Amino acid sequence: MNKQHEIILLNIYGNDKPGLTSSLTQILANYKVNILDIGQAVIHNNLDLGILFEVPTESESSPILKDLLFKGYELGIRVKFTPISEKEYNLWVGKQGKGRYIITLVGRIISAKHIAEVTGIVFKQHLNIDKITRVSGRIKLTERTQGTKACVELLVRGTPYNIVEMKSNFLTIAHDMGVDIAFQEDNIYRRTRRLVCFDMDSTLVQTEVIDELAYKAGVGEAVSKITESAMRGEIDFAESFKQRIALLKGLDEKVMIEIAENLPLTEGTERLFRTLKKYGFKTAILSGGFTYFGKYLQNKLEIDYVFANQLEIVDGKLTGNYLGDIVDGAKKAELLRNIAFKEDIHLEQTVAVGDGSNDLPMLNVAGLGIAFHAKPLVKKNAQHAISTSGLDVILYLMGFRERDIE
Repeated sequence: MNKQHEIILLNIYGNDKPGLTSSLTQILANYKVNILDIGQAVIHNNLDLGILFEVPTESESSPILKDLLFKGYELGIRVKFTPISEKEYNLWVGKQGKGRYIITLVGRIISAKHIAEVTGIVFKQHLNIDKITRVSGRIKLTERTQGTKACVELLVRGTPYNIVEMKSNFLTIAHDMGVDIAFQEDNIYRRTRRLVCFDMDSTLVQTEVIDELAYKAGVGEAVSKITESAMRGEIDFAESFKQRIALLKGLDEKVMIEIAENLPLTEGTERLFRTLKKYGFKTAILSGGFTYFGKYLQNKLEIDYVFANQLEIVDGKLTGNYLGDIVDGAKKAELLRNIAFKEDIHLEQTVAVGDGSNDLPMLNVAGLGIAFHAKPLVKKNAQHAISTSGLDVILYLMGFRERDIE
């Protein structure tokens, strides 16, 4: 009769120290065991190491366990053994191929309440948590400022019971508790993004440039009324655009230079672009704003592509007209596709970031679409939303760790 496979789960707990894992695995090596699974985590110098191993059929487990216990005593750590039946092991192996997802929790600080709420939803959706990792830097107790960022990533497995309900619950928690929660499939595309496209106004910069221009031209109130009408859906983007720039007729080009030089960059913008540049990402501005200001940011941030609306300027004055096609929502999505095609990049490898309803087409075309500090309707209809932190936290959603970020 064939000998049953003897499978043992080894758990080690205690203070981490150099050579600990090496010492224990060397014992297993001496007995020529097969490693079936292994995982290790260190939190505040406390080690938690798990090894699932198979005892060779020609060997007995007793000497192995005795040597491991003795070594654990020498190292001052706790050692625990759990026998695993072949049936249990085969059931575990059979779970391979199940859906795998990443849940990213981002905020100025992460509390136990945040984790409890998120993991509670995970449980209700019949998902299993395989791993929880902090991906942001360590936060000093004396340096908790408005610019602090905290991010925890959960790797979960299974099939959500009701994915629409789950995403709705995440959105509610995010709103009520002042955090951001992203849920995305853990696939090869998530780890191979190559193109990142941005809206400009209220995304890369903390202002709407057309409002700045209108204020300088003395028509701020009139432009605001048109903008509000467009937001209520009474007129479309193209019509509102034409009406607003017509009011800018006669504005001196020098005013545009002044506004461009004083554009307030969104928190984290420069850090984000330094990182994207370092790792060879292609970047683009796809904006319903103006090329004049997009080109200024292109030079400042080393952006690869800029597509926006071009104001007509004659003799140093705005004419109230524009040149070329209007860059509206549909055009943004088309431009994203065109850039991806030109750069030979799969659409699943693209990222789009914006705040307005005219950004939704490109957010939903991109492999990763992020509504950034957006209106509720935009957040509800986008794949993901960031509302509590700076622009650089999108790097966490792209799989970056703090140590990778410039």
